[in-house]
Amino acid sequence: MKNIDFPLSAYDAHGRLKLPFLFWCILLLQARTWVLFVMAAASRQQGDTLLNLFYPDHDNFWLGLLPGVPAVVAFLVSGRRFQLPRFWALMRWALILAQTALLLWQPVVWLQGEPLSGTGLALVILDGFALWWLLANRRLRACFSPHED
Repeated sequence: MKNIDFPLSAYDAHGRLKLPFLFWCILLLQARTWVLFVMAAASRQQGDTLLNLFYPDHDNFWLGLLPGVPAVVAFLVSGRRFQLPRFWALMRWALILAQTALLLWQPVVWLQGEPLSGTGLALVILDGFALWWLLANRRLRACFSPHED
């Protein structure tokens, strides 16, 4: 059942709700360590320098890959979301859980002795906004509904 509260531009040619643009941005935010990993792998000469810049402690790098897994899975499954409605509905909660972990991660790193930085503060602000948006956006919630059609 379609929600008529959304503008016509929110629907694709098949009459299904399109995922909002901000959703894709949040997937990139959640998968930021994966993006860094791909960039470092593509630039073999400067890859180590790039990784050391963002993750001087390599253990944090490997741990940083974990909260990005739901985002990577959501990206891969998004094209088949209508064929896997129950799995897709669960993906929203996996993304919310991962976003909560990312939001809490930076303060924990600060408590472990890492200095407060502008990048870290910006990530906390972005992670807080992303968590709020994942929880509050009606269109996104409708996109994850198993009964959207």
